[in-house]
Amino acid sequence: MSWSAIYPCTGISWLGLTANGSSVGWNQTHHCKLLDGLVPDQLQLCKRNLELMHSIVHAAKLTKSACQSTFSDMRWNCSSIESAPHFTPDLAKGTREAAFVFSLAAAVVSHAIARACASGELPSCSCAPAPSEQAAPDFRWGGCGDNVRYGLQMGSAFSDAPMRNRRSGPQAFRLMQLHNTAVGRQALMDALEMKCKCHGVSGSCSVKTCWKGLQDINSISADLKSKYLSATKVIPRQIGTRRQLVPREMEVRPVGENELVYLVSSPDYCSQSAKQGSFGTTDRQCNKTATGSESCGLMCCGRGYNAYTEVLVERCQCKYHWCCYVSCKTCHRTVERYVCK
Repeated sequence: MSWSAIYPCTGISWLGLTANGSSVGWNQTHHCKLLDGLVPDQLQLCKRNLELMHSIVHAAKLTKSACQSTFSDMRWNCSSIESAPHFTPDLAKGTREAAFVFSLAAAVVSHAIARACASGELPSCSCAPAPSEQAAPDFRWGGCGDNVRYGLQMGSAFSDAPMRNRRSGPQAFRLMQLHNTAVGRQALMDALEMKCKCHGVSGSCSVKTCWKGLQDINSISADLKSKYLSATKVIPRQIGTRRQLVPREMEVRPVGENELVYLVSSPDYCSQSAKQGSFGTTDRQCNKTATGSESCGLMCCGRGYNAYTEVLVERCQCKYHWCCYVSCKTCHRTVERYVCK
């Protein structure tokens, strides 16, 4: 089979919950059948843990918005994700874009569940237990930490289930995405940081309470974008009794646990191509003075750009009046925009 073939994308079909998941109460087991594409293990997890579905629907929305925000300055701007649960060929192949989306989705679903535990939204979990390391003399453990352990447990059970099903595509494709979802969850664990709150008279910090909390999704997405940019192309190879992925260019070393991997080279995303899943960059905004991926030279693929002016209406010269209102004037500002030909 050619690696340019299109593979099923059931591993991220749950991202389609953004279309119909928000209008569902998720209080009856038949609600779990509303989304086509869930594999049996996901359906069973849904039926046994209906309370998780609000978090999973929220995760689907966060995955879409974070992906599109993170890649807004790139030729591939994650517009492919809009069609979930149906995907364009760039996400239905083993491309580095697919690698990023799988890793981000895995991180976000565990993040959403961990946060829901801490906020008291889930009856099956609560705050994370206090960290095992000794507190320093200047603070004490307290507060309510994000329950990353429970988030990882339930999130991995949900997001990895399709890739453990042989019907989800060739073994190499499934191995690739299982590796990438693990990279996403590792990025989540790396995003766990100490957060503190001060207590004391007149705002002093005589007593400091600390807990472990997760960074926001955009920070995790930015970390995964850097891994996307340095992703490794791999090929499947039989090593002993196991089928494994090894770097295509340097087959002597194993794949690193923290690097995203892909099987198929991506299109350049310059021109519209339904066959390749490329929307092209015509009419995309570009930055005339930038030198990075958002520059008009790179974004427009050498085709050039058109300039136009836009008048922005803004509030300005605001004044606070005692007591208690703010008055502002309306100002008009003309800005120049650039779009690719």
